[in-house]
Amino acid sequence: MAEYRERAARLDRAVVWARTGPPPADPVTVFPDGCMDLIWTEGTLMVAGPDSRAFHVPPDRATEFVGIRFAPGIAPALLGIPAVELLNQRVDLAAIVPDRRARELIDHVDNAPDRVAAMESIALRFAAESGPPDPALTAIADTIAEGATVSETAALAGISPRLLHRRSLSAFGYGPKMLARILRFQRALAAVRAGVPAAETAAVTGFADQAHLSREFRDLAGCSVRALQAC
Repeated sequence: MAEYRERAARLDRAVVWARTGPPPADPVTVFPDGCMDLIWTEGTLMVAGPDSRAFHVPPDRATEFVGIRFAPGIAPALLGIPAVELLNQRVDLAAIVPDRRARELIDHVDNAPDRVAAMESIALRFAAESGPPDPALTAIADTIAEGATVSETAALAGISPRLLHRRSLSAFGYGPKMLARILRFQRALAAVRAGVPAAETAAVTGFADQAHLSREFRDLAGCSVRALQAC
């Protein structure tokens, strides 16, 4: 049976994770969460861009995956690439950084006695080179996560809604309204998985009603609330 574990990284707003064990027989569904991941598996490093819909990972013979997940707005600055260019994509790290550096980093993880720690060290190295995250962008992500509207978020950031949209595309991969939908969906997903009834979930996570919740689940998760409750 496969084992999944994660912990907070030494890099702020990041989580390191690992999945080991027999490969799944069926595709694995990854739901949109606004995050980006750097993932190692058996001699490769790839970047998983932000998703705007459920992503189905096909079965693979690999038995070990190690990654670091960056909160919304963090990875683009570390990697030097706008998030919108990686929207709904999985790309080799060598497509973003020079081949020689990508190979060096792959070898670093391949040969590490603790691959989770190795991935964490790579993220810290990127952060040291790029500098700390823009506090204005992390504040925008936090404001949106708290349920503020686009106009409220722009006002708190001291910028126009149009500029907020442009900055959001670069930092998050989509506009602030889409990021708000995804973060609200994640709150609802956590409630549904905890056994909270759909009507109550809709009420406490910011949906207009249960029908609104159901539409968003079908749009973002590709399945019904009931299907996820049964998982």
